Amino acid sequence: MNAIPRDRADSSRAAVKPGAAVVIGGGIVGVCCALYLQRNGHAVTLIDPAAPGDSTAKWSCGQMAVSEVIPLSKPGILMKVPGWLMDQEGPLALRPRALPGILPWFLRFVLCARHSKIVDIAKAMATLTHDVYADFAPLIDACEDKTLMGEQPIIEVFDTPAGLEHERPHLELRASLGFASQRLNAAEIGDLEPALAGRFSHGILFPDWRAVSDTEGFIAALTASFVAQGGRRVRTEATRIDESSGHATGVTLANGERVAASHVVVAAGTGSRRFFDALGVRVPLEGIAGYQALLPEPGVDIRHSVIYADGGFCFSPMTRGLQIGGTIEFAGRNAKPNFKRAEIILAKARRVLPELRTDRLEYGVGYRPFLPDTKPVIDGSRRLPNVFMAFGHGQLGLTLGATTGRLIADLVAGRPTKQDLAPFSAYRFA
Repeated sequence: MNAIPRDRADSSRAAVKPGAAVVIGGGIVGVCCALYLQRNGHAVTLIDPAAPGDSTAKWSCGQMAVSEVIPLSKPGILMKVPGWLMDQEGPLALRPRALPGILPWFLRFVLCARHSKIVDIAKAMATLTHDVYADFAPLIDACEDKTLMGEQPIIEVFDTPAGLEHERPHLELRASLGFASQRLNAAEIGDLEPALAGRFSHGILFPDWRAVSDTEGFIAALTASFVAQGGRRVRTEATRIDESSGHATGVTLANGERVAASHVVVAAGTGSRRFFDALGVRVPLEGIAGYQALLPEPGVDIRHSVIYADGGFCFSPMTRGLQIGGTIEFAGRNAKPNFKRAEIILAKARRVLPELRTDRLEYGVGYRPFLPDTKPVIDGSRRLPNVFMAFGHGQLGLTLGATTGRLIADLVAGRPTKQDLAPFSAYRFA
């Protein structure tokens, strides 16, 4: 067990008695924080302007990507930027007009491309992802539907052996951290996923990954469980953290209502930025767009969540249909969605599966809250010691929701945390 960091020791020296708590942000991270605080005896109010389940994680691949611990930054990434600017149809794209605003963030991002830095980040992230299923288990057990988490592993397929060989160093790093993978040949891919039989000869099976049955339904079910256990969810925005004598006293809502609280958790994804002055932090948090196409009646039976590495997208079977997406776009703040990117994904998917039915479809976009080192912030505010931060999970919000909730509840209670949270400090960018 790791001791609470020294800068939090004074305010957390004794165990904190449960009281009223407010969680700002009702996405997967926010609702998991609310549930774990509720399990600790807190009366919790969860604040979010959107409907339950209508969040960034809704438009994700729905995977519990427990070994996806290697950051997006890779050696030589700076040389790829011109290609991202020129090819707006690739799996990674950078809008030219976004470059000036995102440049400071991007320079920090490039500095994380050193091999030693990548290893350090992967090791830190692995300490969190090894506990994913254990942390979700009690939350799912409290839901009416016990099948929210699927049982099937995840498959990744490649066009050529070169793509698989490119992944070899990453697979070796993952293996050194205790994560399993298995190479697949054409016959094995066909046996696991008949719809792809004869289409791919090279693949990887991730036996310790899982996928939720439906991203929107998963978050909505956890929210319903929170409310059924006495939690309160308010559908509006939090506009201000109220404070007095160096401590938060609650939050003020957009409708003018004030919700008193002895503890506040900021878990609003990219929306957390509005509270940075109150928190006393300067965190380089940016939203990176990920596009999805949802086919309610796809006409194709896909049994597993399948990553198509060379295509830059994923097939995600869900109860509401087949979701296809995963492309990443650096668009800049306040940029309007470019749903042509979702159309590009769909066109690529139809080249793999020409029989896909696309007569009924819905496009969506989620803005993943990324930090340059692709590690989240899980920390307490030094300025307001009864306010806690849980944001910046990037593409692992769904994966790390419950683990983050458990850690935030420990911080609120003044308990030692199982994981060392120093790598996830909000002040590491100072």
